[in-house]
Amino acid sequence: MNIFRLAGDMTHLASVLVLLLKIHTIKSCAGVSLKTQELYALVFAMRYLDIFTDFISLYNTVMKLIFLSSSFSIVWYMRSHKIVRRSYDKDQDTFRHWFLVLPCFVLALLVHEKFTVKEVLWTFSLFLEAVAILPQLVLLQRTRNIDNLTGQYVFLLGAYRGLYILNWIYRYITEPHYVHWILWIAGTVQTLLYADFFYYYFQSWKNNKKLQLPA
Repeated sequence: MNIFRLAGDMTHLASVLVLLLKIHTIKSCAGVSLKTQELYALVFAMRYLDIFTDFISLYNTVMKLIFLSSSFSIVWYMRSHKIVRRSYDKDQDTFRHWFLVLPCFVLALLVHEKFTVKEVLWTFSLFLEAVAILPQLVLLQRTRNIDNLTGQYVFLLGAYRGLYILNWIYRYITEPHYVHWILWIAGTVQTLLYADFFYYYFQSWKNNKKLQLPA
């Protein structure tokens, strides 16, 4: 494992911890899209089916368990916790996220490295993760005022994928025959979706102002 992969994993983990910190300590999910969280839960459920069949390393297994358990616990908090669910802005979080699922699944059936159930579902998870942030970004544009923890959560999510791109570049240079076009294209699309958010995030940091996205 190279430093870019490790940094990407730790940044991804930090994003989850920031969101859980907000939910546990403030007992609020204001500004957080349940639609995005449901998509991420589906992404991890499809991607980590091999946790029951393939052992790669203790680190790999632990990280899979963390992302699986945290994603479903966040969905549970936002849907069922008697205090947290009151802060969920259902009227603003109206992105029809399930419309993203079928096109991603059909694309995975058509474009994959190997036509097996596990491989198609893994590819489906890549395509779905690439667009899963869309409901969250739309919600932030509608609400405009973004609290610090929510802004940090989205920033860390985008930074994690950016670090993974550096990991792929490093592996392409150092490892013979390392080519995964599907992974690279999906990851690049995912990172580009954050471009507008990154711009306003750094503008708010530079000018020491509260983060706001244009409507």
